[in-house]
Amino acid sequence: MTNAFHSVTVEKATEAYVLSRGRAQFLSISQAIRAIRTLMPACRTSDHELEGMLAAACIVHGIPVAFDATMAEGEEMRLHS
Repeated sequence: MTNAFHSVTVEKATEAYVLSRGRAQFLSISQAIRAIRTLMPACRTSDHELEGMLAAACIVHGIPVAFDATMAEGEEMRLHS
């Protein structure tokens, strides 16, 4: 019997997270990054790169996205679909 360990890539994690939020009104970039960092604490991908991966997956799957990770103080959250 062979034990196989399947590694999770950052790309697979972002795709899985986006797909898990398919029925939500929108995907929060800040929550998604926090979830991925919890799942993969040794992840070396920058928040900006994760934001791009998440946004791309949202576009592919037609899920509205809230770019709320890098809002300056006083800015309002904007939704994009």
